[in-house]
Amino acid sequence: MSLKIRLARGGSKKRPFYSVVVADSRSPRDGRFIEKIGTYDPRLPKDSENRVKIDGQKATDWIAKGARPTDRVARFLSQITVEGASAPIWAWEHGNNPKKGEPGAKAKERAEERAEKAKAAEEAAKAPAPEAPAEEAPAEEAAAEAPAEEAPAEETPASE
Repeated sequence: MSLKIRLARGGSKKRPFYSVVVADSRSPRDGRFIEKIGTYDPRLPKDSENRVKIDGQKATDWIAKGARPTDRVARFLSQITVEGASAPIWAWEHGNNPKKGEPGAKAKERAEERAEKAKAAEEAAKAPAPEAPAEEAPAEEAAAEAPAEEAPAEETPASE
């Protein structure tokens, strides 16, 4: 049997209130528990002394018996010291999840597809560049011929 020191939710809808309990890890969150060792009211301000109330002596006894706190309760226990002890009840360390910011498999596939499409677009943009001067040549010839035709037309009205 694996023991956990965890939060059990109480209170009504939109008004949470938690009990800090020692329970079997297999039992449901709000289900059967062995002992209630404290309370937590998240609606109170963070500096309020009534926000977290945990019996430190009971918590140390259960930890000695093999109970392990959840992350949230471990944070609370790291701020509480038992009388006669200089260290907190539990040394909480910030959780380390190196894969937290890494995208999932489908997101990686989409990124690869976008990269392939971008490469194809760049190659397509480079390919028409040599064709452009061939199209400009006839336009230059037409422009060169047009002033030649206009010149004789201007001379004719001037002679009259």
